[in-house]
Amino acid sequence: MRTPKLRHLAGLTAVLVIELAQLPGAHAAPVDPADQAATRHVVQPGQSVQAAVDAAKPGDTIELRPGTYRENIQISTDRLTLLGAGESTVLSPAAKPSDNACGAAGHGICVTGTAEDPVSDVRIGSLKVTGFAKNGIWGSGTDRMTVRDTVAEDNGQQGMGQEMSTRGTFADNVSRSNKQSGIFLANTMDAEGGATDALGTLVAGNRLSGNRTGVVVRRLRDLTVEGNTITGNCAGVFVVGDESTPRAGDLNVRYNSVYENNAYCEATDRLPFIQGAGIVLTGAEGTRVTGNQVTGNVGTSPMSGGIVLFTSAVGAPNAKNAVSRNVLSGNKPADLADRDKGPDNTFTDNVCELSEPTGRCSEATS
Repeated sequence: MRTPKLRHLAGLTAVLVIELAQLPGAHAAPVDPADQAATRHVVQPGQSVQAAVDAAKPGDTIELRPGTYRENIQISTDRLTLLGAGESTVLSPAAKPSDNACGAAGHGICVTGTAEDPVSDVRIGSLKVTGFAKNGIWGSGTDRMTVRDTVAEDNGQQGMGQEMSTRGTFADNVSRSNKQSGIFLANTMDAEGGATDALGTLVAGNRLSGNRTGVVVRRLRDLTVEGNTITGNCAGVFVVGDESTPRAGDLNVRYNSVYENNAYCEATDRLPFIQGAGIVLTGAEGTRVTGNQVTGNVGTSPMSGGIVLFTSAVGAPNAKNAVSRNVLSGNKPADLADRDKGPDNTFTDNVCELSEPTGRCSEATS
C-alpha cells in the first residue's frame, strides 16, 4: 500500500530534523514542507532494510552501513532515499526470497507505483546490487526516480532500468556482466503499444560492460543517452521501435564512447545473433545520433558495425533520423551502415573510413 504524503505539520510537538542526504552530484530540489521532519534510518548488516523502508515516511533517508544485506527491497514511498557507503554496501539474494512483490519477481530493488499514480522522487545511490535472478534495480510506475553511483553486476536480466516511468535519471553508475542490458528503458515490458513520452529521462556518465547490450531504449520518446562509456558488450546502444504509433524516437544519443563491443550473443526468436554492434537504430524516427566516438566494433552479424540503421523485427524502417558529427574508425564491416534505407535519414559531417552505401563519410580518419 502506498504511504500517504505528510500534509500537516501542525500539532507535532517533537520532530527530528535532519538534512536530507544528497546523492553525489545531485542537483538540489525544492524541499517539500513535509520533508522538514525527515528522519535518517541507519541500518547495520544483519538488520532488515525492508523494515526500515516500511517504517519510513516521505522524505526520509535509509542509510546502509558497509556490509552484505541478503534480501529483496520493495519501495512504494515517495521521496525516499536509499543510500549506501559505496561498493562495500552489497545487496544480494537470500536463500529464500523476501516475502514481497520484489522477491516474488526475482529483482533486487523495486520501486513500484502505477502509471496513474507513480511513486515520485525515489533516490538510490552508492551501493552494489548483485546476483539476482531478474533485474538488479527496477522501477515501474515511477516519476523522477534517480539511480546514481551504484554498481549492478551479474544479474539475470537487466542491471537496472524502468518501465511506465518518466523523468528518470541513471547517472555515474557501473552496470556490468548482466545477462541482458546494463540499462534498460521501455514503455512497458509486458504489452505491445506505441512509444510513450519519457519526459526527459537521462542516462549519463555510466560505465557499461560485459552485458548483452549496454543501453536499450525501447518504444520511448524524449530521452537522452549521453557521455557514457560502453565497451565489451555484444552491442553498445540499441534504440528499438516498430510500426506502432506514436513511433519510438525524438531521442538523443550523443557524446558517448562506444568501442569494442565484440562479445558474441546467440540469436533469439526476435533477433539474429549479435556481435560487434556499436549504435543500432531499428524502427526509430527523429533520433539524433551526435558527436559519439565509435571504434573497433567488429562482427559478422546483420547489425555489426559502428552506427547501423536496421529494419525492426516487424519490418518497420527507420525514418527522419540524423546521424552527425560522429568520429568512427575500425568498425567492420562498416563505420556507418544504412541497411534498411528508410526515408529521410541524414548523415552529415561524420569522420569515418567506410560506409554502406558509400559516400556517407565526410572525411577519412588518419
